[in-house]
Amino acid sequence: MKNKLLKIGLFKFRKKNQMIFTFLTNKFGGYYSLRQKYKKSNSKIFKKIYLFINKWFQHETNSYLPYNNLIKGPINFIHGTYGVFFSGDAIIGKNCTIYQQVTIGSNMLIDSKKLGSPIIGNNCLIGAGAKIIGNVKIGNNCRIGANAVVSNDLPDNSVIVLSSPKIYYKENLTNKIYQKSNNGWGYRENGVFIKETDIINIKTLNNIGNSN
Repeated sequence: MKNKLLKIGLFKFRKKNQMIFTFLTNKFGGYYSLRQKYKKSNSKIFKKIYLFINKWFQHETNSYLPYNNLIKGPINFIHGTYGVFFSGDAIIGKNCTIYQQVTIGSNMLIDSKKLGSPIIGNNCLIGAGAKIIGNVKIGNNCRIGANAVVSNDLPDNSVIVLSSPKIYYKENLTNKIYQKSNNGWGYRENGVFIKETDIINIKTLNNIGNSN
């Protein structure tokens, strides 16, 4: 009985939090307006307030919406930001429409041809559950269908929909996902951060984004 009451209490607490931080985010004009206020503010106190609101809004909507990426204009979140993930290095153009569960993420596999983060053009529509991964350029006025996985460039006015999956065989795949910490570049292995020492790999990682 106690466990049941505790679960009910936690559910009500989270629901209340969700309502509060959704209300505060909307009160400031939405995610884009809130991040613009953060970027333009010269007050450390207000910056902390904007970060605090955004952090809890993300927590309550299971999303990741950082302030350090480049977004050129307000985004039309048709069904809210639930499950939406933006890479901190992604670039998103003006007047884009994005549905729930969309990922615009970086590819940090150092042996990949698409190492880096996506660049999305203006007036693009990205359907529910779509994934845009790596250093790909999406042109203006593109439509990306629900659950489509995009890992190649799209020219202007393109439409892409989910097709049958293909299987590729490669040898000696290591699947090291690189991250940058205070100690430099590295990857995790069995839960332990391993610092990269290969000079060529470090140079490649440091050049991410310089070609965009």
